[in-house]
Amino acid sequence: MKLPVLSLLIIAATTPGCTGRSGLLTGTGTGGTSSAAGATSSAGGANSSGGGTAGAATGTAGTTMRKGVFVPTGSMSVARASHTATLLESGRVLVAGGYPGENGRILTSAELYDSATGTFALTGSMTEPRFEHTATLLPSGMVLTAGGMNVAGAELYLPAAGTFTVTGSPTEDRFSLTATLLRNGKVLVAGGCSSPYPLYLLASAELYDPVAGIFTATGSMTVARMASTATSLSNGKVLIAGGSDAVNCLASAELYDPAAGIFTATGSMTAERCLSTATLLPTGKVLIVGGGDSGNFLASAELYDPVTGTFTLTGSMTVARELHTATLLLDGTVLIAGGDVSGRASAELYDPMTGTFTATGSMTAARSDHTATLLPNGTVLIVGGDNAGGVLASAELYE
Repeated sequence: MKLPVLSLLIIAATTPGCTGRSGLLTGTGTGGTSSAAGATSSAGGANSSGGGTAGAATGTAGTTMRKGVFVPTGSMSVARASHTATLLESGRVLVAGGYPGENGRILTSAELYDSATGTFALTGSMTEPRFEHTATLLPSGMVLTAGGMNVAGAELYLPAAGTFTVTGSPTEDRFSLTATLLRNGKVLVAGGCSSPYPLYLLASAELYDPVAGIFTATGSMTVARMASTATSLSNGKVLIAGGSDAVNCLASAELYDPAAGIFTATGSMTAERCLSTATLLPTGKVLIVGGGDSGNFLASAELYDPVTGTFTLTGSMTVARELHTATLLLDGTVLIAGGDVSGRASAELYDPMTGTFTATGSMTAARSDHTATLLPNGTVLIVGGDNAGGVLASAELYE
């Protein structure tokens, strides 16, 4: 896997405990993003849809409606990977932070994608440069941005003003964390690696209360982990699965119960997975796809059943992937796109009815560590990411 911000990851790799998530399978002494950035709010919010769209979605009037294809749309003002993308109540998408930015610096800048025009426009900048952070849409319509490598504190994006403002400080500063919106409106922040220095793996978790604007500690996970997935289940609990213990990828999983404020172990996955994706299906089951297994990339996928608390294998992808995206489409299928050390342009669809993956149209560029966001019109916005040639400013739509 490529090191995205080489100077930062070299520093991290020489410190016992953690490395950046993009160093997990590089031989830096670790074994294996929300994403999310991937996973429900594990990198600030998961992703999602297929079908045809009008030409306005690509910014080209009169475009013929197509299905199962990727088409270019407007590009960002700067290249980004390991950023966040959040669908706002207005239908616009907030893209924030990432690397490497101008002169290789981590980005504070943010921009908005407007599907009506197919263009990006700069909005207010974050108060801190961030990558490997999270972005979570709150019930108020504001966006909580938390964590990031070598960053302290959290902030809120106010769509009406187009600005970021500092909010309460977390009990722990962390990167490669997960952040999940709970039914009560609070945000569960869990795991990751401490930041800034010294670096050490975290089992701790905390809750952000958007009404009070403060973070408070809650029960700790049963295992310290980073680069895991977090999925809000239909029963209100949160499934935390896989990740790295800074030596190996993990197969273990656990559940957070908001009512009790505690984590308890649940069934383990069939494989150790880092940097995989997790998608809540309409059936209530969770689809876990790809990732690393302490040195290898995985094509396998499995389903978590909240009723039995167990994982079972389902169909495998057509290729092995990690640092990819998984997006639930309006028809109930899941779009898997990109990923891998050199970035893949290929994409495929998972059909929960048959439990199989089939290839779909390829992206216009190979991408890993990118974002994928389901738009209100049913198309999926793919933004930025890394490929063999460097970090991308381009974006595209899956129709």
